[in-house]
Amino acid sequence: MKQILIKNGEAMVEEVPAPEAGPGEVLVGVAASCISVGTELSGLQTSDMPLWKRAVRNPDKVVKALRMMAEKGVGRTMGLVQGQLSAGLAVGYSVAGRVIALGDGIHDISLGDRVACAGAGYAMHAEIVRVPRNLAVAIPDDVEIADAATVTLGAIALQGVRRLQPTLGETVVVVGLGVLGQIAVQLLKSNGCHVIGMDLDARRVELARTLGCDLGLLAGEDLPARRIARLTGGVGADGVIVTAAARDETLLNTAFAMCRRKGRVVLVGDVPITIDRAAIYRNELDFLISTSYGPGRYDHNYEENGLDYPVGYVRWTENRNMDAYLDLIAAGRVKTDGLIEAKYPVEQAATAYAALSSAEGPRPLAVLLQYGVPAEAAPARRIATRSPKPTADGAIGVGLVGTSGFAQATHLPNMADMAGGFALRAVWSKTGHHAKHVAETNGAAYATTDLAELLGDPKIDLVMITGRHDEHGGQVLAALEAGKHVFVEKPLALNETELAAIEAFYSAEPDPAPVLMTGFNRRFSPAARAISGHLAGRDGPMVITYRMNAGFIPQSHWTQRPEGGGRNIGEACHIYDLFTAFTGARVVQVAVAGIGREDEHMRRNENFSVALTFDDGSLATLAYTSLGGAPWPKEQMEIFCDGRVLALDDYRSAHLSGARGGLWEGVQDKGHKGELETLLASLKGGGAWPISLWEQLQATRISFDVEHGLYARSSLNQP
Repeated sequence: MKQILIKNGEAMVEEVPAPEAGPGEVLVGVAASCISVGTELSGLQTSDMPLWKRAVRNPDKVVKALRMMAEKGVGRTMGLVQGQLSAGLAVGYSVAGRVIALGDGIHDISLGDRVACAGAGYAMHAEIVRVPRNLAVAIPDDVEIADAATVTLGAIALQGVRRLQPTLGETVVVVGLGVLGQIAVQLLKSNGCHVIGMDLDARRVELARTLGCDLGLLAGEDLPARRIARLTGGVGADGVIVTAAARDETLLNTAFAMCRRKGRVVLVGDVPITIDRAAIYRNELDFLISTSYGPGRYDHNYEENGLDYPVGYVRWTENRNMDAYLDLIAAGRVKTDGLIEAKYPVEQAATAYAALSSAEGPRPLAVLLQYGVPAEAAPARRIATRSPKPTADGAIGVGLVGTSGFAQATHLPNMADMAGGFALRAVWSKTGHHAKHVAETNGAAYATTDLAELLGDPKIDLVMITGRHDEHGGQVLAALEAGKHVFVEKPLALNETELAAIEAFYSAEPDPAPVLMTGFNRRFSPAARAISGHLAGRDGPMVITYRMNAGFIPQSHWTQRPEGGGRNIGEACHIYDLFTAFTGARVVQVAVAGIGREDEHMRRNENFSVALTFDDGSLATLAYTSLGGAPWPKEQMEIFCDGRVLALDDYRSAHLSGARGGLWEGVQDKGHKGELETLLASLKGGGAWPISLWEQLQATRISFDVEHGLYARSSLNQP
């Protein structure tokens, strides 16, 4: 299918694999998508910006890059950054079309229904999009597809008006008469308001007048506050909605100056928030931010998990705002005739974007991209790459499932360094343009959004699973049942049901039995291997203490949500495996203590201690916390055994008490390359698995026991 990607300041039409509707999603054949001039022009300009300018605008990403450089080196870090930039930016967030497929759990939409869809990352400029249910609404019969394609812009304007809470007869100023401002003017008129529009462009001011604006002002002709005061008999505006997109730091204070005492200002557009305290203090003004389409925006549970807010408590969600906007179009209260000033077939997207960024002539308010009628045949979900790398004789064919940044920065470069060892053949992702980019960048033969096709490829020997944690268990089992060897990034599974299914697969004694390896990389680090060498032949049990200064991660981060499994199952499992590797023994007891509180800042499964007892008498404790921070090392360990003390310092060094020079010292190495080297040797030599099945199951089950212990009610709290 065709999709628009922004690369190096240009819009490009590329062929990418078509998506598939997942649970709670609808698949839509797009008839029209709307280009928002303000938002997308900004992305177009940013895509051609030098790295140093991007760094100035995004200092948080600079910090992340510096950390990556410290761990992976400058070359790999810069390669990943350049690779992500070359992948292009998928744009668009407002489309309309017909439903061509339904995911599980969709019961109130039917095949063939006309729908309008919103959401960056979902309602993109593409022939086919997959959209969560709460980001799609039915189009009324008497609303044209072209009008419905503006649904996201309409919902944004509508939410801004709702934040203002206008009442009949009030005077409201709309600053910025782009497409959002023009819609806001019409919505305010429908609310019975006296509306004054203001813009730098005389053409837009005139358009606003034709759409119902009572008075249009050309910004810069007069001092706005004085003009508004004269027009309101000295009272001032009851409210101001700022829908402009500008770098003018005085614009907000100008809006405040227009208001009467106890007036309201709502910011919808993109302007600097530089506030003069006196401008709002003396008149006791209310300053409000309007967040995009309405309640539910940026709420993962609402947008992606489909959990709606009860109408009795949240009357206007983003979905209901989208629906209300289309109803207003159907009723003739909102007109889009003068807003969509240009229409282009999708093949001419480059021309459309050039028109937006042209300095010659007036810039259109909104541009519509039009798509052909979806073909009757199933859309192609596999795309061959342009220049696949030749496969060396005897190389292990790899199918990559998931295009995580970690896989791109770590596993793929490590595999490439093992000449003749691994050969990347296919890349799968739910998002077609991600799959295509990673496949082409790394020399794979094809990209696909069809997992079954990858699993059925006879040239793929090993499936490498690197996506969301909640998908690991099912994907591992599917790959094993397809007869493929599996490398899966930790965790192996998120619950006992998934883990038991994997164990049952091997209990049935498949012949031949495919190799399964979970990415418990730390046991393969040079420091851990040096320590293991000194523990070989030990006489007695060990006492191991491990401290993980994990650092703070916001609760909104995907690893903290259900699909990530939390930090115990998602990360501490590494250490449970390391304990198993050192002892080579079975766990007989798991004791857990955690910080009892859980709130928006901290969860129980990120601040806890675990004490494990093994059947050889060894004791191992882990103290895991998010309460610390840099520059203290993230991971430290001490082992007491047979009169010796062995210490590990953040995988940069390993020491033995009394020994000179230490056991090992070097650049931080957590064993990511070592684990793949060991896996390659196992696959080619047919020897023992890198990590035995029972060890992988034990480390995973320890994490489940710890999770249960952290959230089980203490007997001390029983009534």
